[in-house]
Amino acid sequence: MWANDPAVAADTYRFLAEKYGTPLYVYDGSALTGALRELSEALHPAMEVFYSLKANPNITLAGLLAVHGARAEVSSLVELRTALRAGFRPQDVIFLGPGKSTQELAACVEAGIYAAVVESFDELGELDRLAAARGVRQAALIRINPREAGNGSRLTMGGKPRQFGIDEEQVLAAGPLAERYPALDVIGVHAYLGTRILDATAVVDNTARVLELAERVAEATGIDLRAVDVGGGLGVAYFEKEEDPDLGVLRAGLRPLVESFRRRHPDTRLLFESGRYLAARAGVYAVSVRGVKESMGRQFAVTDGGTHHHMAAVGVGSYVRRNFPVRLLSRPDEPPTGAWQLTGPLCTPNDTIAKDVELPELRPGDLIGILRSGAYGPTASPGLFLSHGFPAEVLLHQGRDYLVRDRDLPEDLLRKQHHHEFDA
Repeated sequence: MWANDPAVAADTYRFLAEKYGTPLYVYDGSALTGALRELSEALHPAMEVFYSLKANPNITLAGLLAVHGARAEVSSLVELRTALRAGFRPQDVIFLGPGKSTQELAACVEAGIYAAVVESFDELGELDRLAAARGVRQAALIRINPREAGNGSRLTMGGKPRQFGIDEEQVLAAGPLAERYPALDVIGVHAYLGTRILDATAVVDNTARVLELAERVAEATGIDLRAVDVGGGLGVAYFEKEEDPDLGVLRAGLRPLVESFRRRHPDTRLLFESGRYLAARAGVYAVSVRGVKESMGRQFAVTDGGTHHHMAAVGVGSYVRRNFPVRLLSRPDEPPTGAWQLTGPLCTPNDTIAKDVELPELRPGDLIGILRSGAYGPTASPGLFLSHGFPAEVLLHQGRDYLVRDRDLPEDLLRKQHHHEFDA
């Protein structure tokens, strides 16, 4: 990864900031594809990595992962179109998420994707109707809301009343399903037990539970178990005292587990979803210091970027406010001299992207990077607050820089509004 050399990184970031302006998202193509390679090698060879576009739906980043063998998991009509335009084959795309519109379900059928992941019996019926009206058969996975919660998750997705999936008890009591939905091929089961899991052993345990659940569902409903999506939820370390998952532990735990399942189901496709693990470490959110000040004994650096571009840095979903890794990009070799509050340009005290972070003496024009920002950046942030819009995004790959998203300009934000004039 080019950023491992501080001197090279400083020159590169300075060049990019001058060329594209700040705030700016910078992605490292080698880090992105490297994460995919590492994860693929840690999984059993029978398991396929499905990139969750919700983590970062940029079409160029998605296309780079597609070229290197990833499949795609999408959750909206635009994500579906993005995946197909990025080069993912329809047979390597799944569509999941609660509350799918009729238009989205119809798009799944018309695109011929591998499977729509249905999250209610009503959705099964609607998908069946749409497929029948088009004279085709559509494959579907049933998403299960398990009876018990998963292990090791920072955000639990199952084991509680949820909008996701069908309760395990309801599916097991449903009886034969194939005859009720004649235009569908119900080919398997999906379960997602949690997200941002750092303990590889927990991922192994959760996978074992999903595979066992899939076998029970297949026996109870008579579906042909041609695919099981075990979810995933593998996280990355953001905060102090956290460590990235041990892929050696993941490899050692999954191999015998999957081998045992494959002996019973040699032709079943095994899907492993990953978004954050693939994308997070590949991205840096670069901001410039506009001014520095002291307030009641604390040092502030007001930057041109903020939480409207990077809400994840605020600690959404965490009970304790903690900082993402922060680096002074323009002077990486200088030692810290004190604690700084890094804030943005928004009219709210909540616009703090790092709190009490140890940095060298800051001055206007300094370039600061929020590291591990490649996942859930702009797309999980209120970019229209104060009408700033979203920043540019750049990919560094094989020695070249590529603009992969234009910066929002004022006219971009005003173009979709309609001004109606009225008499006083």
